[in-house]
Amino acid sequence: MPAPHQSLAEAVAKLNLGGASRHVILCAGVTCCDAPTGLAAWEALKRQIMDQGLSAVCQRTRAACLRVCCAGPIVVVYPEGTWYHDMTADRIPRFVREHLVEGRPVEEWIFVRSPLPAPEEQSPADRA
Repeated sequence: MPAPHQSLAEAVAKLNLGGASRHVILCAGVTCCDAPTGLAAWEALKRQIMDQGLSAVCQRTRAACLRVCCAGPIVVVYPEGTWYHDMTADRIPRFVREHLVEGRPVEEWIFVRSPLPAPEEQSPADRA
């Protein structure tokens, strides 16, 4: 069995964790949408990110709860902090094309923006 740190280092390299410029988190929890809808959105997101060749620069994570608990599936894109509602599988291709590829958020689906501060804007406690 490999050493735990070796396995972790391999996972970091395989996923290009330090090289991503964006992170898309999709909430597929059953309190904001039914399980089949959430799973379909997740599968569509994975497929679209791969098909568009974004896997090396865009991380994706499926979450069980982003605490919104309505109008789901919910998607949030960091570092810009753009939150989307009702992100069903049929909306995912447009979202990936316009927001992730072309850099144009889909305004009519956004319900809040909460960008992360740039590193130089963070307090020392935030950087720790």
